[in-house]
Amino acid sequence: MSPAAPGFPYERLRRRPDVEAPNLFASDAADRLLADLAGDAVREPGLVVIGDAYGALTLAAAARGARDIRVHQDALTGERALDANAASLDLAGTYEHRPLDHDLLAGARTVLLRLPRGLDALAEIAALIAEHARADAVVYAGGMLKHMTTAMNDVLAEVFGSVQASLARQKARVLTAREPHPAAATVLDRWPERSFDAETGLWVCAHGAAFAGTSVDIGTRFLLGVLGDAVPEARTAIDLGCGTGLLASALAVARTDLQVVATDQSAAAVASASATAAANGVGDRVTVVRDDGLASRPGGSADLIVLNPPFHIGGAVHTGTALRLFADAGRVLAPGGELWTVWNSHLGYRPALERSVGPTRQIARSAKFTVTASRKRD
Repeated sequence: MSPAAPGFPYERLRRRPDVEAPNLFASDAADRLLADLAGDAVREPGLVVIGDAYGALTLAAAARGARDIRVHQDALTGERALDANAASLDLAGTYEHRPLDHDLLAGARTVLLRLPRGLDALAEIAALIAEHARADAVVYAGGMLKHMTTAMNDVLAEVFGSVQASLARQKARVLTAREPHPAAATVLDRWPERSFDAETGLWVCAHGAAFAGTSVDIGTRFLLGVLGDAVPEARTAIDLGCGTGLLASALAVARTDLQVVATDQSAAAVASASATAAANGVGDRVTVVRDDGLASRPGGSADLIVLNPPFHIGGAVHTGTALRLFADAGRVLAPGGELWTVWNSHLGYRPALERSVGPTRQIARSAKFTVTASRKRD
């Protein structure tokens, strides 16, 4: 087996603008194994890369000679990291960012896929590939063993005639799928899914990669239970890290004079939140934005921000993303505005909230969760 990109400087890749830390890396053994198994196939026209975290797959292929690479990354920070890494390696212009749709896969000959954690996300991607790629397309789908299950083989086998697993190397493995079945994929194409939540009286819509799918995350549900008391005089609100957009739609349904922005860096979340708002009849008052936190929002522009922050980055438990979101909220809140946050009680976020936003009071507490309101200093 010859290396896919001899001497490719994986060690030069950076995660920026995503959180960087000694235990967080921009590439791993699965990226290297995928590149090695795909080999010279990446040079042929019709290369598509899906789920490339920070550019390792795309740029290793480009260094080998691939051009006109179509790339889909769910995370906006991933797109920006790829661009920054490409510039530093003089590989800008070798690829194009694309949404996850039929145009991404039309005529694809080789697909490099970092396996997503969720089976629903994999099912949506696999169906699109099988529907729109070439009949002789080959999919190399890789990941770290600790994040892989045999159910992933079954999901791929629903729409591909052949699925073979590689030998493991450095705790990574690649599934190679061939013989796409477009008819089977068409039958299984059900995205976005939708479900009615009887407790809230709201529809929830979700694409495969959206956090919690069409269910309601228990932290979100706990926050929803007290949200009626959040800044009743507010005229502008933001659902920060909106996921499927349930908080944004709940606010818009309950308060007809409220203009709501739902923002998330995930392309799947943004598409899901737009569908959720439309399904609940508030699409005209919920503006959904793909953004890195609140980078595109002006300072002092929101009366209320609601947030159920993540407590992990990839597979690592890490508070870095939550702390960045707190800082964004502190900048964007108008004086006297409030950030209402739900968080796992053991994380002890209150001091960080007081530093980033202002005086923080407890609204509710359960065995697992705490809801706080942080008031922007005047």
